[in-house]
Amino acid sequence: MSPSMSSPDSDNSSTSSAPGSVSLQATAVVPGVGYAPAVWVRPRPELPQEGAAIVGGDVDAEIERFRAAATAVSERLAARATQVEGNASEVLLATSKLTLDRGWHRAAVKEIKAGVAAESATMSAIEKFVEMFKAAGGVMAERTTDLEDIRDRVIAELRGDEEPGLPAVSEASVLLADDLSPADTATLDPELFVAMVTSLGGPTSHTAIIARQLGVPCAVAAGAGLNAIESGTLTLVDGAKGVITANPDPEDARAAVAEAERMAEKIAAWSGLGRTADGEHIQLLANVGDGNAARIAAEGAAEGIGLFRTELCFLSAATEPTVEHQADIYASVLKAFPESKIVLRTLDAGSDKPLAFANLDHEDNPALGVRGLRISRSNSGLMERQLDAIALAAEKAGRGGDAPTWVMAPMVATLEEAEWFADLCRRRGLTPGAMIEIPAAALMSHDLMKVLDFVSIGTNDLTQYAMAADRLSPHLAYLTDPWQPAVLRLIDMACRSGKDSDTPVGVCGEAAADPLLACVLVGLGVTSLSAAATALPGVGAQLAEVTAAQCADAARAALDASDADGARAAVRAVLRLE
Repeated sequence: MSPSMSSPDSDNSSTSSAPGSVSLQATAVVPGVGYAPAVWVRPRPELPQEGAAIVGGDVDAEIERFRAAATAVSERLAARATQVEGNASEVLLATSKLTLDRGWHRAAVKEIKAGVAAESATMSAIEKFVEMFKAAGGVMAERTTDLEDIRDRVIAELRGDEEPGLPAVSEASVLLADDLSPADTATLDPELFVAMVTSLGGPTSHTAIIARQLGVPCAVAAGAGLNAIESGTLTLVDGAKGVITANPDPEDARAAVAEAERMAEKIAAWSGLGRTADGEHIQLLANVGDGNAARIAAEGAAEGIGLFRTELCFLSAATEPTVEHQADIYASVLKAFPESKIVLRTLDAGSDKPLAFANLDHEDNPALGVRGLRISRSNSGLMERQLDAIALAAEKAGRGGDAPTWVMAPMVATLEEAEWFADLCRRRGLTPGAMIEIPAAALMSHDLMKVLDFVSIGTNDLTQYAMAADRLSPHLAYLTDPWQPAVLRLIDMACRSGKDSDTPVGVCGEAAADPLLACVLVGLGVTSLSAAATALPGVGAQLAEVTAAQCADAARAALDASDADGARAAVRAVLRLE
């Protein structure tokens, strides 16, 4: 007997699948199965009374106490960053820096000078920034988790309490939380925490992204029903289906774990190029943010790089980096794959990644504002200098001939934008492409491909914009799912344009890391998949078990579905994975 699934219309309410057993439907994030006693994250500290006065009234001593606590938290996070790699290290370092951010520190010190105790001043200062980030919307809203985590850690440090977050465990456990801070997720030990589930969050949150990097089965947006599962309860998590079962039938649980282990063995044994069972080649590429990540990817299954997020190199830069400085950074990535395909994305600044030297001061809705290519309409020199730097980097890395340097622009919406960008690239000997992440670009893809040499579909933003739903809202996770048939139909439209014009069509959003969805994307006509390097073996192993014809059948089944869950179920049935 398999665990039952609650209806998506039931707001994640629980249903019984066996006596004493309860199942929840959440949003699937990382495939795999975990079965172990549940543990909840250590509770966050109780927040102090607003405006509580300084004990003893010594303002200078209170400011020093506040700064010492913030420094201690920052140093602990930075130390943890040295113990991990890739996205996890980047997230911890970013949180460490945010802990010492002068903006909220000024606000806290101002409160303390007015006689407010450090604990209350910390809470008040952080709250102001949380409201600012929430008002900004889009991915900026995700940083509220970071800020609230910093608030709780600093308050705990000030009180001398145990740091909130991951519990100390000595045996396999399933981790449960309302939400996980980036710092907690980044330091999670996958040998001990065999699965993780949050009641909040979304498929593109920090929790989801790092869980993919760690390979830990994960489901998010499980809803309030998750609170009914107490610590110590034997819990089964199916990360591929997004089903969490408390007190499952032991025989069913063991069978599910055994099947997951069989698939894990296949993944571990898989090597080589991405190919379907009948030999159709699908490029498997890595998403990276710097030279170190590129070098790590080169040691694994990646054939090349499908997305180099150049803006991540300059998030803390107050002024525009010189062409020479940019070229040195880009060259460190290009050298990791000297003869392979590398796709650099020009600055995707704005929304969740504002750059001090590029963006406007304020926008009411930055996710729909001046971001990506749109910045160049008022600052074309910024784009031209970056392309100069990329061309110089290619020269430094000795690329050319059989190893062309591919460059794509984010947020392309019109043919005029595509033509302008393509001309700038070709003048510098670069191969021009564009992101398909705005529905308008998918609708206009036939025309765009007349002037571009390739396109790459950014499923995270394409889903957000197509469904008119903030991709970080836990309440809208059922909409911000790349399995939504409306999203798949836009991808299908772009792939058909690619076939008609013989233009390569890649996918570089988080959808490319989903082994099951990868089969659908290949069936639609996608020619390359780019994801976190750690996700590629799972994708490669899954593709190796299906033929191109089966992928095409799976794609048709997904397109004909009425909702995301129906699309998943239909594809599993077609591929006989039930």
